[in-house]
Amino acid sequence: MIEDNETIDEFLARHTDDVAEAVRKAAAQEIMPRWRRLAEHEVDQKSGPHDLVTDADRKAEQYLTEVLGALLPGSVVVGEEAVHANPATYEAVRGPDPVWIVDPVDGTRQFVHGDAGFCTLVALARHGTLLASWTYAPVTDRLATAIRGRGAHLDGERLWAGPPEPGRELSVATSHPDFTTDEQKRSLLGLRTPGVAPRPCGSAGLEYLAVARGELDATAFSWEAAWDHAAGLLLVEEAGGTHLTRTGEPFRITGGNELPFTAARDAATARRVVGLLAGEEAGEET
Repeated sequence: MIEDNETIDEFLARHTDDVAEAVRKAAAQEIMPRWRRLAEHEVDQKSGPHDLVTDADRKAEQYLTEVLGALLPGSVVVGEEAVHANPATYEAVRGPDPVWIVDPVDGTRQFVHGDAGFCTLVALARHGTLLASWTYAPVTDRLATAIRGRGAHLDGERLWAGPPEPGRELSVATSHPDFTTDEQKRSLLGLRTPGVAPRPCGSAGLEYLAVARGELDATAFSWEAAWDHAAGLLLVEEAGGTHLTRTGEPFRITGGNELPFTAARDAATARRVVGLLAGEEAGEET
């Protein structure tokens, strides 16, 4: 619990491990017991057949909302499922209070199908600035954390993305076509050029982790939902990477971004991907 006159930095210095413990417990109690054991009545559609929600999503988010709110009194929790139930909840991302941004099961489709490619995402932000993040892959029990100005770590070891190997094809994870407009599809077609190898993305959180580890060169995403991006964007930043929208500005979790946008291992790769998304001459770095 935050103490009188304690700053957010001091809170994080004392409670980063407490947040990690809450994330692990949410997964252990509410997510993993349902993995590969979901009954038909525990799975629902939201906007369509590719937008699923399960009892694991709802109950893990409820657990995290209670624990994180108690850990930092005065904070607000913005969770994917709460926003689905009441879209006005999202406005807290733009407000003055500390906000926990929660995606209880990022990669719900994979979770429903019994695949291991899902994770739990938590980020802490204030005034639109990301301060800390936790990315937990429960099947492999791997936890990535990032604290602004203090680096990114995976299971306690420092992450550094580094630039791609010169001359090698760039690997880029892109939005699923079901979640793109016609204009965004045309923009993403700019990545279909020699020297770039685009592929559909899986769990956004795990794709960001792959960028932070230097296993994936960049992402190209076409939606803004903060719960999908907040944790991973800070992870990539603190691992030495960067993120840019199609207009060359950093992505804002508060919204109003020119889409698609990229998160990449280094600035040169980000500029190259953004150039291709904007329809500039293929293959040239700026």
